[in-house]
Amino acid sequence: MKAKAAVLFEVGQRLDIREVDVQAPRAGEVLIRMAAGGVCHSDLHAMTGHLVVALPAILGHEGAGVVADVGPGVTSVKPGDHVIPLWRLSCGVCEYCSDGRPALCNAGMQVRMTGRLPDGTTRFSLDGKEIKHFAGVSTFSEYSVVPEGAVLKIPPELPLDRAALLGCAVITGVGAVINCARVRPGSSVVVFGTGGVGLNAVQGARIAGAEKIVAVDLLDRKLEFAKKFGATHTVNAAQGDPVAQVRALTGGRGVDYAFEVIGLPKTIRQAYDCLAKRGMAVVVGVTPMTTEVAVPVMSLVFEERVLTGSIYGSSRPRIDIPKLIDLYRAGTLKLDELLTRTYPFKEINEAYAALERGEVARSVVTF
Repeated sequence: MKAKAAVLFEVGQRLDIREVDVQAPRAGEVLIRMAAGGVCHSDLHAMTGHLVVALPAILGHEGAGVVADVGPGVTSVKPGDHVIPLWRLSCGVCEYCSDGRPALCNAGMQVRMTGRLPDGTTRFSLDGKEIKHFAGVSTFSEYSVVPEGAVLKIPPELPLDRAALLGCAVITGVGAVINCARVRPGSSVVVFGTGGVGLNAVQGARIAGAEKIVAVDLLDRKLEFAKKFGATHTVNAAQGDPVAQVRALTGGRGVDYAFEVIGLPKTIRQAYDCLAKRGMAVVVGVTPMTTEVAVPVMSLVFEERVLTGSIYGSSRPRIDIPKLIDLYRAGTLKLDELLTRTYPFKEINEAYAALERGEVARSVVTF
């Protein structure tokens, strides 16, 4: 079948909308008709080369849609089901999956690095030449073939443009707070970067019961977004040393938890420097593969600080996403407010330009 898709042919180029060929799903695979695809920084990192991706590839890893067809042996979903593709495939049986850390499963890494499905082939082609999958899901295609293990059924009444956000921005930001850091009620938190994922770290801290939530960014309009999601204080890093400002807000003590959701050595170090004794800094932002960050070892030892990372919100998507849906239904999790713009698919490059300018909390393209 034919489908319009956003293809990245070379690093540094814009996405090119082409009509590609999509094969039927094979055994254990699901064909999804995408309704919405989230405009996320991770895809932008692939475009700039900060994230190494097998090319040419159809990007997109955050999305939602409806099952159009299933291959032999698929039992968990059927045509007509509303679903979210899970961009971090997991096998379910390895040591990481068994320990409740499916995002660390090697199956997901293999799919991401090769751009091929688990059987070593792709379902996309253009003029007879293969097009790679991105993160195993390629949500920037009208139709995408995904392994059954990377498909999660959701309630049909959940709006698909909102549901798309759950697949990355929400689960990554909220999960980093709740699953990785395990933020305690009454604690203090700082979040560096208030884009789509950072705003969800902010609201994750609010949901976890943090007393003081400081949002740090360079743009006032993004800091205003953060207030809507639960920030009790904001710091514009363009107007002075953010570490000094955060420490001033905590009486010099520092914060219990710091989240870096940008992916820059400078801000990673700033997040670490904001910590109180026994504080934890969690790096969520994506950096170039060779990036290194220096921190003072004495504070690690004498103040028992922690510097760690979190991928995919350190989550168990099949358990955590239904919980997030319940929080949304209860009015606790803000999805409607998170979706600030919707673009037709043909305007996907304009959507990414707006993302780079910091104009949106989160946007989606719709098919």
